[in-house]
Amino acid sequence: MIENYLKVAWRNMLKHPLNTGLNIFGLTLGLVSCILMMLYVVDELSYDRFHSRAERIFRINTYAKFGGTEQDLAETPDPIGPTLKNDFPQVEAYVRFFTQNGSRLVRKGNEYLEEPRTVFADSTLFKVFDLPVRSGNPETALVRPNSVVITESTAKKYFGSTDAVGKTVEVDKSPYYVSAVIQDIPSNSHFHFDFIFPMSGLDYGWGNFLTTNFNTYILLKDGVDHRIFDKNLATVITKYIYPQAKELLKLKSPEDFNRGDTRFQFNLTALTDIHLRSNRRGEIEANGNMQFVSIFTAVAIFVLLIACINFMNLSTARSTARAKEVGVRKVLGTSRSSLIGQFMTESIFTAALSLVLAGGLTWLAIPFFNQIAAKELSIRYLVNPYVVSVFVCLPVLVGLLAGSYPAFFLSGFKPIAMLKTNTGNPAGKNSFRDILVVFQFITCIMLMIGTIIIYRQLSYIQTKNLGFNKEQILIIDGARALGEHTESFKNEFMGLPGVTSGTVSGFLPISPSLRNGQTLARQADRSPENMFDTQSWVVDVDYIKTMGMKIVKGRGFSRGFGSDENGIIINQSLAKLLGYPDPVGHLLYSGDPGQKPFTVIGVVEDFHYESLRSNIGPLFFSLGTHPDRMAFRVDAGASPAVLKQAEKLWKAAATGAPFQYRFMDEAFDAMYRTEQRVGEVAVIFAVVAILIACMGLFGLATYMADQRRREIGIRKVLGANPSEIVSLLSSDFLKPVLIAILIACPLGYYCMGQWLGNFAYRIDVEWWILVTASLLAIFIALLTVSFQSLKAALTNPVKSLQNE
Repeated sequence: MIENYLKVAWRNMLKHPLNTGLNIFGLTLGLVSCILMMLYVVDELSYDRFHSRAERIFRINTYAKFGGTEQDLAETPDPIGPTLKNDFPQVEAYVRFFTQNGSRLVRKGNEYLEEPRTVFADSTLFKVFDLPVRSGNPETALVRPNSVVITESTAKKYFGSTDAVGKTVEVDKSPYYVSAVIQDIPSNSHFHFDFIFPMSGLDYGWGNFLTTNFNTYILLKDGVDHRIFDKNLATVITKYIYPQAKELLKLKSPEDFNRGDTRFQFNLTALTDIHLRSNRRGEIEANGNMQFVSIFTAVAIFVLLIACINFMNLSTARSTARAKEVGVRKVLGTSRSSLIGQFMTESIFTAALSLVLAGGLTWLAIPFFNQIAAKELSIRYLVNPYVVSVFVCLPVLVGLLAGSYPAFFLSGFKPIAMLKTNTGNPAGKNSFRDILVVFQFITCIMLMIGTIIIYRQLSYIQTKNLGFNKEQILIIDGARALGEHTESFKNEFMGLPGVTSGTVSGFLPISPSLRNGQTLARQADRSPENMFDTQSWVVDVDYIKTMGMKIVKGRGFSRGFGSDENGIIINQSLAKLLGYPDPVGHLLYSGDPGQKPFTVIGVVEDFHYESLRSNIGPLFFSLGTHPDRMAFRVDAGASPAVLKQAEKLWKAAATGAPFQYRFMDEAFDAMYRTEQRVGEVAVIFAVVAILIACMGLFGLATYMADQRRREIGIRKVLGANPSEIVSLLSSDFLKPVLIAILIACPLGYYCMGQWLGNFAYRIDVEWWILVTASLLAIFIALLTVSFQSLKAALTNPVKSLQNE
């Protein structure tokens, strides 16, 4: 019987190639879109799950609030890890990362390469994380200060092979011997390091519970409930932090840490939650967003449903062509269950063909999708047991879903009506098909609204007044390679035609750049109510001019004022926090009692030094040098010549070091690359969803025109002109589209309002966006049905009425 079903299915597919092609093409597009988006979602959800003990690994975070400021940090004081291991038997192991040293210069032959992915780590690294060691001893790899662990790709890069253990590599002009070679860290990890140095080699003031510079992870013993263990972290504050902070902050009891507007707490984040559910200051890398995962999951499901709806509409549109076949088979004794089986087999067979095509197209599309989404997905993601099982079941599920309505619809035709009129569906309401069309266009309109708003928000980010001028600023990275030639290089560079100003500082208002938090007090007594956290940036005299910032009160740094050594320039947010009518001349006290007080000499206009997802926080500049980067303002049109001359100056001053540069506007745009990628992906799948919906609408238009051909013929005989016929048919299709607009606009407004809530500075969801998406949907619907409407309107009525 199944063989007969398949033969009939194949013959019907060949008999109606256009309908078959639309069915298969629609399902294939929906399946490809669904597969790609689900691969993206699976990859995002897989972060850090490759560690065998992932469910027992937690990162410790620090939350601090006092003096009107608050910080939610992914970092902790350095003693927290050892303290928890010593005091709590529930902790099996700990490991700390220190990443604040930034890039390192590594020698390769006669040149130096800048390596940004470097870290200091405890020797317990391999007890917590699964980082397979290809060669070397993991127990001793991170013990000796002058050793380093490198990845396989790094070993090949510097030594030509992975056989690198025992060999020496020069880092920042100091020799390090390779103690181990590890497998490259998978892409679905929240950290990626190429050089791992032992913590014993870090020059640091150990034992301070009041500074937070380390990413600390603990491995809990099997069976320990992390929610219960989390409560133990409060005892660390009482036992260790309070004694160090008591005199400094003038505390009377440990409870002062959590009284009024003052808070100081530690909390845990599960390793598997870091990538999608953590956006704290001090993250090792930029993380993903759970909201995007939810959006992509919903879109994947909706696009597949749209494809199935399209299949239903196209199948029912061809129902009249098969009415006589069904009538004859019913008269000959074929049961309704057999007819349902026939039609469901055809649906599953069509879905199977679509799935085969979708698999091939997905394989071809993965490189393109990876480029847009910045992923490393590959066809191997499709061959694991879970995905294979889904692939086996998918044709059946899609076939059942897409073929259920046509099967019951066609098998329910009355044989007498079929054989008499060649159609078994008397005139009546098509409410279910209208519901399907409404659902399709709700999804399409919401995708259009989302796409417009994403691009509007990105445009707003790119054109907003940032408080500094990001245009025409050339950034040179790795400036510390210049050593004692830093100042002379800057002066020579400033002498190039087209260069108007320059600065030496690692602190720039883009990411990634140096960030440094510091605690200040309004009064010398340093009581908690007088203290607050702020950003502290070391800059030179020319920094404000080069960045195009504006002094709104007081003055900037000057070489003519010897007092600027202890002078600071604060931003407007810090001035507002202080509450003084004019903060210029006031003293601010460091959290370190041994340090001289700062004198406010000026106020700079607020500028965005983090992404626009965050509010502008308090910040101050102090005068000094931090030769990590250089930035020069270059006249428009002079960049090519300046770059050519700059490279020559660099090679003469920093022999062997790579000349690496970028422009600030490009670096700024990179901060929002995730949103840009989401916008591009949204456009692609919005187009796919609209295309599939149009195919379904085309099928419905075909069906309706066929159903009403006699009515149209009579109207034409009675004098109706083609424009009236087109208007009549088109109005029927506008009704479900208008209903979809009424539902989709408020839904789209709410969903995109939630997304915009991630930005501290954002656009409003304006009415014209909803109107534009609605008009676009109407235009697309009319364009889709116009062909069939015109065809029906121009048909000779004799052909429609010849059997009457």
